[in-house]
Amino acid sequence: MKVVAYSIKPFEKEFLAKANQKKHDITLISNPLSLQTTVYAEGKDAIIVYTNDDVSEPVIEKLANAGVRYIATRSAGTGHIDKDAAAKYNIKLSNVPACSPQATAEQAVALAFALNRHIITAAKNGLDSDFRDEELIGFNFFGKTAGIIGLGETGQAAAKIFHGMGCRVIGYDIAVPESLPYIEHVDLDVLYAGSDIISLHLPLIASTRHIINKDAISLMKPGVMLINTSRGALIDNTDVIEGLERKKIGYLGIDVYEHEREQFFGDDKNELQKDATLKALMSYPNVIVTPHQACLTKEALQDIANQTIKNLDLWQNKKCVGDACICAANCRIKAKEVILDK
Repeated sequence: MKVVAYSIKPFEKEFLAKANQKKHDITLISNPLSLQTTVYAEGKDAIIVYTNDDVSEPVIEKLANAGVRYIATRSAGTGHIDKDAAAKYNIKLSNVPACSPQATAEQAVALAFALNRHIITAAKNGLDSDFRDEELIGFNFFGKTAGIIGLGETGQAAAKIFHGMGCRVIGYDIAVPESLPYIEHVDLDVLYAGSDIISLHLPLIASTRHIINKDAISLMKPGVMLINTSRGALIDNTDVIEGLERKKIGYLGIDVYEHEREQFFGDDKNELQKDATLKALMSYPNVIVTPHQACLTKEALQDIANQTIKNLDLWQNKKCVGDACICAANCRIKAKEVILDK
């Protein structure tokens, strides 16, 4: 199969090469997909994209005219792809169904540790030979209550880590999984009111967009720690900033941002100036923003590459890609809500 992969970072090349084993003729380019860069897809059977790529209807139309029949995104999130347009032009779609639950869970806990123990402030001060510790007081996780919203594979992995640290773990999900003895299942309002740490592990669907809003924050404990490594639009940033101002939210750690496509994945200080909300969030000393790096572990990157190549293999053999299929006919979850993720 002839393929072009867009938005490739240098570190991704070795993982894709190892997964591919020269089975497919893949051209790797650093350029993001856009109307202008569809020219690289001429004569290709498939393209590989990421969340910062433009996979809108005009782009998909040009891809179809160029002969592309398949689009594989090396992400779990699929909101950057116009699925209806893909169906219109008879282009099949796939994703990476589980983007390394363990890696993402560990990133969530890493953010929690860094916030609690003021690691960023301590490191910055140390560079200036300032080793005062008056403002570096944290708390023990042992004995605290961690609230996990979303009990899929990633939520369960995060819950297990918090449980291992001696936290009481409470969790909420529409569909409660079985056999999780260390998680106490509670209603969402109970979770908001009882948690010292809240970690989000949800897909972005109609009912979860801005699930963390003014009403939800009003139910939380004063000084609550909020962690989001799932989807940026789970959080209403305006309401969260108000919560930070009122000290209702004591700590905020986010690896995702609602408008990250315009901000993340590059080094452009001028772009930050254009996003007043992100700039405001990053001005708080009790906020850490990381650039969607939860899946940036060697193991996770190899898993992503393996799944992406597996999807190409199955398509080449005229087979369905199973759980990785995100074609328009299959892009509804069981609750019959349209997937909206970033």
